[in-house]
Amino acid sequence: MGLVNIRELLAFPQGDNSSDTLIGGIHWNLTTLNHWNYTYYSNGTFSNGSLCFLLFEPYTPHLLQNGTFLNSTSCYSPIKPIATRASVGLAFACLFGLSIVFTFINLRKHGRMFLPVEKRFRPVGRRWQWYWMLMVAAFAIISGITGVDVDRYYLPELPIVLSNFFWFLMLPTTLAAVWESIRHWGSWQERQMVDPNPFALRQDDRRSRFELLIPLVFYLFVWLNFFMVVPRSWSPIELQRDPDQTRLRAEPTATDVRFKAGAFLLFCGWITIVVSLQHSIKHYKPRNRGVFNRAAGLIRYIPLKFILSLGLSLVMIGYEAACAFDFEISPLKLHPNLGIVYGLGWTPIALIFLVYEISGYFDPNEDRELLRQRRIRGVEADQEIGITKKPHWWSRLHSDNRQLNVHDQIAQNVATIGGGRATTKNLERSIEMGNMPASRRPNSVTPTRNTGAIQVAANLLFPNTNQNVELQEPFTDTPVSGTGRGRSPGNAGRPATRSETRTDVSNRSDSSNSGITLGAQPQQIRSMLDV
Repeated sequence: MGLVNIRELLAFPQGDNSSDTLIGGIHWNLTTLNHWNYTYYSNGTFSNGSLCFLLFEPYTPHLLQNGTFLNSTSCYSPIKPIATRASVGLAFACLFGLSIVFTFINLRKHGRMFLPVEKRFRPVGRRWQWYWMLMVAAFAIISGITGVDVDRYYLPELPIVLSNFFWFLMLPTTLAAVWESIRHWGSWQERQMVDPNPFALRQDDRRSRFELLIPLVFYLFVWLNFFMVVPRSWSPIELQRDPDQTRLRAEPTATDVRFKAGAFLLFCGWITIVVSLQHSIKHYKPRNRGVFNRAAGLIRYIPLKFILSLGLSLVMIGYEAACAFDFEISPLKLHPNLGIVYGLGWTPIALIFLVYEISGYFDPNEDRELLRQRRIRGVEADQEIGITKKPHWWSRLHSDNRQLNVHDQIAQNVATIGGGRATTKNLERSIEMGNMPASRRPNSVTPTRNTGAIQVAANLLFPNTNQNVELQEPFTDTPVSGTGRGRSPGNAGRPATRSETRTDVSNRSDSSNSGITLGAQPQQIRSMLDV
């Protein structure tokens, strides 16, 4: 008997008697079949609405009197060979499985950090694109593998539901990957703008509020699409076991208003992506004047990968909307037009992956690119002020590279800390300010050290000193011997007594006392430079 899926209700063939029926050369107990409400169908199956068994060889069962089938095979068993749908689905599953390797490579490349974390630019923002792509790849692998049993099952059941369930999950997640790539591109442009000047852009203006709210709008459309399409009763999709059942049960469910609304919401999400891209170009790229110049600038500033991904994602959304109106091209149908299903439903997603994987391979890490831009700005700033930095090998060729011993290291440390130019400057400053050793009290008779050095310094400061004045007691106003001011010639030969010295000192004024210290005329101090 041919393995066909077209099912028609047939009457039991006549057997040897009224309680016997002959099907495929095998006698069956008609009374038992009628008792358990079994029905014979043209596709070679027995079914009572709960159980279904194959009757043809080599799956022919044995019926007992109590209604039990021995060695039976369910109608929902994978007994057919792999067909075109399963082969193409496996090929796409392998491609998406291979893409996971490259997605992890790009995730590691672009997700690594070489700069401190900034509050305005979180590192998770540049990783979300690759996270969504990993989810899409996982859904594609599951959908492609479960699509194998769609062809192999004798009658459609759970595999066609699982395959389409995960395919419908691929659509919003793919659009989310496109959204994250474009949103983060705008954030990257902002980061390059504020890196030289953190105050170039305000954080409380209309632009910042727009960038805060537009992700919420996009994900609102994505989640509405999810709730419109996914949470539903998928059992009618399995009911495609004959043309009438397909027309009455499966087709109305596959083209209901919820699928149409889901496609429209996904298109609204696509419009949100385009608006976000236009916003980023408007605020972070040079502006052009005129309608035509602005249009040309908009196209020129959009990276090629975004032009391709936006176009491919629009094709994907358009196909989902077409499936909601035409059941013949829908993957929900058991035998659709496979060229349209894989050409418009799977190929755009695979091409989006290809574009992002290639661009991720060539695009640099953002932190490293930012460091490169900072080095360029530093070189330009040095050139403006005339600084030329020597290359790294210069210090190796022109410096003392010998190994220092302990003595040299200590000497180097002393010279660096306290024995270098700083100490020399302190000594020069002390000499300029005239910090001389403090003198003792005038009535002190204790001899002072370094008297000769002090005398020499005094002669240098006051060259008009009386050369005939003999050596006197240090830091006193009365000479030891010789003729002095206020002394009589007769007393020149004898030393002055303590009372005479005290009397002479008391008769002098303070001003003359300071000027006659070395026998010179009273000196008038004009400024601190004379000291």
